Amino acid sequence: MSAPILKLLLFFIGILSFGYIIYTILLKFSRNLGIRNTDERLIRWSNEQKPALGGIGFYIAFLISVASYFLLFNFGYTEINIQLRGLIIASSLAFLMGLADDAYNTKPLLKFVSQLICAFVLIYHQLYIPLFDTIWLNYLTTVLWVVGLMNSLNMLDNMDGITTLISITICMHFIAINIFTQPSITVFTFIVIGLLGILLSFLIFNKNPSKMFMGDTGSQFLGVSLAGLSILFFSKNPAENTSLLNNTLWLSFILSFIVPITDTTTVFINRIRKGKSPFIGGKDHTTHHLSYKGFSDNKIALLLFSISLIANMLAFLQVLSTSDSPSLLILVDVAYIIFIFFLLYLPTLRKK
Repeated sequence: MSAPILKLLLFFIGILSFGYIIYTILLKFSRNLGIRNTDERLIRWSNEQKPALGGIGFYIAFLISVASYFLLFNFGYTEINIQLRGLIIASSLAFLMGLADDAYNTKPLLKFVSQLICAFVLIYHQLYIPLFDTIWLNYLTTVLWVVGLMNSLNMLDNMDGITTLISITICMHFIAINIFTQPSITVFTFIVIGLLGILLSFLIFNKNPSKMFMGDTGSQFLGVSLAGLSILFFSKNPAENTSLLNNTLWLSFILSFIVPITDTTTVFINRIRKGKSPFIGGKDHTTHHLSYKGFSDNKIALLLFSISLIANMLAFLQVLSTSDSPSLLILVDVAYIIFIFFLLYLPTLRKK
């Protein structure tokens, strides 16, 4: 085993161990930390109040990952990559905003403004989706992507283990891309491995029946971090402004996040169809409707995990594909997206 691989393996084991220890400590000594004062029974599936501490471990692991890379591979290197700086600033802002929301129930407008700022920070630091030839359309697409993911992961975090499992499949996908497409280990490799390790350790406490939630602190942090990392791993260098319309890499974005995208789209369609606000929480998500159909919480988690895992495998093949012309793989990807949408959407059409 080469020295770099050994360092990565030891780092991953270290993050796993750190995660278990930190969550055990937080759970033992913070019985009231992260437990909101208001009644969330109309929003969360669980009627029990539990500490929302997941995001604290996520953010600490994120910082440890960045520091570990420079200690192990670039000791004494003082210049920070502009995209890394943007990811650190945006993730930190999302973490602080989520922390405030978990503690004080901040107003939705303040939350939305914070999400917009996170998107603008990424764009300013050259982290944007080069989808069009017109630069402002790329910026608009990136804002919609970042804000949409931050809200989608937050909305999906309504049942034990769901958002954690989905994020694990996405991180596994990013690591696979790095192994097969990157000639060297980068700081973003460490960040993704760190996120995977902390998510796996958090799953011990978040799986059904959960002992704690990730809270807005966790979902907002994951939303902006995974959004930024997806731009890095799926796109060409944004500075080159390579059009994704010509090589269909946009499929990778949809496939990798197919579960939160489908869930949010379904909720928006149904609430607008019923004349309700799509921005107010409720027990009408795809996860809830699967439960109404008789699925247990664990079976729902397994189903969505399997859907996301297969989707990320397809996205990985799409990233590796060198063909820019329509192919069987593209048809399979589109068919899978349509199939999953209707698979999760149709159960929500049940009569009251």
